[in-house]
Amino acid sequence: MQKLVSVVFSFYNEEKVLKELLHRIKKVFSSLTDQCSYELIFVNDSSTDHSLEILKQEAAADKRIKIINMSRNFGVSECTLAGMKYALGDAVIIMDADLQDPPEVIPQLIDKWLKENADVVYTIRTHRDGEPWLKIFLTKIGYKILRFLSTVDLPIESGDFKLMSRRAVNQIIRLEEKEPFLRGLARWVGFKQVPVYYKRESRHAGDTHFLVFSKRVLKNFVSGITSFSDIPLYIIFILGLLASFGAFLYLIAIFIMKFMGWSIPGWSAIMATIVIFGGLQILALGVIGIYLAKIHIEVKKRPNFIVESTIGFENETKK
Repeated sequence: MQKLVSVVFSFYNEEKVLKELLHRIKKVFSSLTDQCSYELIFVNDSSTDHSLEILKQEAAADKRIKIINMSRNFGVSECTLAGMKYALGDAVIIMDADLQDPPEVIPQLIDKWLKENADVVYTIRTHRDGEPWLKIFLTKIGYKILRFLSTVDLPIESGDFKLMSRRAVNQIIRLEEKEPFLRGLARWVGFKQVPVYYKRESRHAGDTHFLVFSKRVLKNFVSGITSFSDIPLYIIFILGLLASFGAFLYLIAIFIMKFMGWSIPGWSAIMATIVIFGGLQILALGVIGIYLAKIHIEVKKRPNFIVESTIGFENETKK
């Protein structure tokens, strides 16, 4: 029986890319007709350009193109989860719509899934075209920090571009985790996972939505740490112990110096001690505050996204 593959794109203002993306991905799947059929699910993160109009025209001509419109801008991971929940495929591929992740890699993902019976086929970038050296450098450091701190094995240079089997997708969407870190969740669910290596291309057109020091990138990085690691809390605990032990030794030294009649350090030493301990306390409160904020978000149990309308699905709601 022929397999159905769902491809999920989360996008925001990609009018300059969509037609080329559709051309290339249809060409890829035309070579896979013996192996699988497909559906293309575009999750519109409340775009303000003509992306939706372009997709409506394409969807009217091709029933395999489906659209989910968000009620507002929710973010990439949340929109990707929405697409995964609506997807009907035996396997689901998630990828960016900006063509940095080339559709021509899809046959390799499907081949690994079918021939090796893999539940997660993740991709690892061997090269990044069109990205500044500072972004590449900081990204590599970020991946290494996440890998070191995380309780799951996060491959370096592995992003969200991947294929997941139906059972892996079902396990992820049932988690209902707030501010989901998808590349971590895909590893956390387990099952058989195999890599595919590829060269990441430069953006086909338009500007990137992920600047190095943007709020979105920082939020994603912090979410990756707090979702899969409590090591920062232990680091704060150890620093507190070391600071307390150092303070105790310093107190003993003061008593010894006073007993021996030596001069006791004055204002400078006291101020240095206050600054060090004050900094440690603020650092500790900051780390604890981040985890408390995560708990606060989780206990409110708000949905990760709200769908305004859909196009191309059964029981669709028109916009």
